[in-house]
Amino acid sequence: MPNIKIFAGNSHPELAQRIAQRLGTEPSKVVLKKFANQETCVEIGESVRGEDVYILQSGCGEVNDHLMELLIMIHACKIASAERVTAVIPCYPYARQDKKDKSRAPISAKLVANMLSVAGADHIITMDLHASQIQGFFDIPVDNLYAEPAVLKWIKENIQNWRDCTIVSPDAGGAKRVVSIADRLNVNFALIHKERAIANEVERMTLVGDVTNRTAIIVDDMADTCGTVVKAAEKLREAGAKCVYAVMTHGVFSGPALNRLMESCIEAIVVSNTIPQHEKIARCPKIQVIDISSILGEAIRRTHNGESISYLLKNIPL
Repeated sequence: MPNIKIFAGNSHPELAQRIAQRLGTEPSKVVLKKFANQETCVEIGESVRGEDVYILQSGCGEVNDHLMELLIMIHACKIASAERVTAVIPCYPYARQDKKDKSRAPISAKLVANMLSVAGADHIITMDLHASQIQGFFDIPVDNLYAEPAVLKWIKENIQNWRDCTIVSPDAGGAKRVVSIADRLNVNFALIHKERAIANEVERMTLVGDVTNRTAIIVDDMADTCGTVVKAAEKLREAGAKCVYAVMTHGVFSGPALNRLMESCIEAIVVSNTIPQHEKIARCPKIQVIDISSILGEAIRRTHNGESISYLLKNIPL
C-alpha cells in the first residue's frame, strides 16, 4: 500500500504486526530506548516525508512511559514533514478520569487529548472509550470503534444456548452498551444497581431483571481489579443463573484481579487484544481473547483511502 507507514510503540508490538500483515505491509523502522537518566529517546528509521503515518500505542503497562513515547513519535513524524499523523490508541489512557467527580479533581482524559493535539496528531482512532464524550475533548477527528461486532460473533460461536441468555450490565453506566447487544441478539437484558448506604460500607447490589435458569453474560468496557464483576457474578448465581460469562473490551487485570477470577464462579472472561494478554492467560486459564486487529486494520485502510468507516461500527470486516 503506497504512502502509508505504520509505526509501533513498545506497548503492543504484536497487535501492530497483525495490523500491518492485514494491510500487506510491515511495521516501519523505529528505535525506542531510554537514556541513562530515563528520558525517552525516539529515532524514526525511515523517511516519512509526504507519507500517511499511523502510530499504534495502547494505554497499558507502563502507561506514562508509553504515553510519552507516543507523543514524541507523533512530534518526530510531524517535524519530519509527514503529510498526516494518526494516533491509533486501542485503549485510551486516563479514560476513567473524564469528569470532575469531586472537588479539585483533574480531568486527565482532557489533558491527554490536549497533549496529543499539541504534539501534532491530525486524527485519532481508538476503541470503546470509557465515556464517548471524550471525543468532544478533541478539536481533531476521533473515530471511536466498537468491539461489539466481535463480541456478538464470539457469543454466537462459543455459547451453545445463546438464545436463552441474558446480557447483564454490572453498573448503570454500561446500560446503553448492554441494551445494544441484547437487541442485536434478540435476548433479554438485566442491570445491577450498586448502592452505598454510607461511605466505606460494603456496597449492596440490586439485580433488576430475571436470570433464573438462564446463562448470564456480563458486558462492560474494562476489567481492571475485577472486584465489581466478581461480586456481580456471585449476585447472578444467587439469583438463579445457570452459568456466568464476562465479556470486556479492555482486560487491564491489575492488582488481585487474576486471583479473584480464578476463585470466582465466572466460567470464562473474554477480552479483546487491545492490551497484550499472553502473560495473564498463563496465570489465569479462564481468560479468552478476541482478536480486533481486523477492525483496526480495516479502519486504517478506509481512513487512508478516504472511505467511510460506518460499516465497521456494526460489522466485522471479512
